[in-house]
Amino acid sequence: MTMLNRGALCVAIATLFSTHAMAAPKKPAAKPAATAAAPVAVKDIELVHTLGADKGAQLQKLVDRYNLANPSARVVLQDRAWNDGSLPHLMILGERDLAGFFAGPQRYRPLYQVMKEAGQRFETLRAPAMMTPTPIDSANRLIALPVALSTPVLFYNKQAFREAGLDPEVAPKTWQGLQADLGKLVAAGQACPYTTAQPAWILVENMSAWHNEPVVTEGKKASLAINGMLEVKHVAMLSSWVKARYLHLFGREDEATERFAKGECAVLTAPSGAWPTLKRQAAFEVGVSSLPYHEDYYGAPQNTLADGPAMWIGAGKSPAEYKAVARFISFMLTAESQVEWQRNAGYLPLNQAGLLASESRLLAADLLNIHVGVQQLTNKKVTAISKASAYPQRAAVRRIVEEELESVWEDRKPSKLALDTAVARSRQLD
Repeated sequence: MTMLNRGALCVAIATLFSTHAMAAPKKPAAKPAATAAAPVAVKDIELVHTLGADKGAQLQKLVDRYNLANPSARVVLQDRAWNDGSLPHLMILGERDLAGFFAGPQRYRPLYQVMKEAGQRFETLRAPAMMTPTPIDSANRLIALPVALSTPVLFYNKQAFREAGLDPEVAPKTWQGLQADLGKLVAAGQACPYTTAQPAWILVENMSAWHNEPVVTEGKKASLAINGMLEVKHVAMLSSWVKARYLHLFGREDEATERFAKGECAVLTAPSGAWPTLKRQAAFEVGVSSLPYHEDYYGAPQNTLADGPAMWIGAGKSPAEYKAVARFISFMLTAESQVEWQRNAGYLPLNQAGLLASESRLLAADLLNIHVGVQQLTNKKVTAISKASAYPQRAAVRRIVEEELESVWEDRKPSKLALDTAVARSRQLD
């Protein structure tokens, strides 16, 4: 296994993050008072998430290591919804949590503000065009930490490839090549040749960006723009795969990833962060390769998009609690924590320290998903068309795309009508 390409990674990550010393200037030491006030005790810092059991176990390892060094203000990890109880100090929220979280009064305190007021050094994000803009404010400041960034890649069962007479070290790079391989898998008796997690995000949004086709029409009022010739052709092809039993769909989220891990399907498109979980859970060797592209489409491939849950800081906490939160975030951003998080949870590095720490030859095999993902994100310079947009992440917009895709899978609508309908419905949203 070759070492991760430093040039590609640096273009992808190091240029996305610039180090800024955010520590407050030191003030002259105050003269000791006659009677010093007792320090205010900080209660446990609650961190909640819905990452699932496996990712949660990897996060718990980081939390345990932090707590050993900081017993006075422990971080307590909970696998629960952010609104199932009192507002926690820290919340790792995915796309489907945000609509409720943003509704009503502001429930978060901006990350950059907490770090500055706590006097902690902090790496401020220069929002890359291929990354979801949700954790960034209008002044390009980081308001939440994107701790679980992924981009879609292709995973495959190497044993299933061998049994079908396919080279287990060579995955198909194009959709045409994948179709040929799926035919061989079917001929070898594979009941579920191909499945996908998060169909709307992977098969429409990323597939469009991967071919430099627009997902959104910007303007006074944004709307979807997913009914171009490429998308119609692609969804029609996938529909034919469903009818031929080449493609099996299991839901709108990550249900397909679980099916693949159980050995039920031979090929999976899913977020790159699934890699270490699949390796732990699957009883077979898992291969990882880039998202396929259409070889007959001029200019493809372009770039994929990076998205995933971010860590938000709850509003209404005390200054002492925010200082404890800031110390934990600083711990998360150390090189040691970053490489541990990449290796065990599979997510993209958050800063240059994590990037540099990940370049060890000893870790190259464990970080192959990051290598593939970064190559996709930086395959070509992001364009105004292929950049990420927050609009498709809106719950109502994502639901429209999912519903119209399902109408195609269920043979209730042809692809052109379904995608035209998705665009028309998006224009009716507020």
